[in-house]
Amino acid sequence: MSVHFAAARCTTQSPLARALAKRPVAPAANDNADRNVAIDQSLRDALLHFAEHGLDAANDAARKASDAAGAGSDDEYRHWIGICGKLDGRLANQVASRGKTAEDLLIG
Repeated sequence: MSVHFAAARCTTQSPLARALAKRPVAPAANDNADRNVAIDQSLRDALLHFAEHGLDAANDAARKASDAAGAGSDDEYRHWIGICGKLDGRLANQVASRGKTAEDLLIG
């Protein structure tokens, strides 16, 4: 039995030619091409806090939120509970529920 070579009808349609063809390089997905995207300040603060404290950042933010709640500093408490919420929402909910007293739950 003889073997006959049958060339592809079109080299651009050949599966081998398509596999070996050089494709244009797509732009990076994280190159921040869209500069109009606003980054939330609390997210920026959470990322900076994470960069400084690593994997313990959420626990550190929770401790600072608890300390601020104990000191009565509402602005500082909201700042740290927001950072903790961005890093670990479950931990932030636990801290927030512990920080509420009976007086906080009363209206008026």
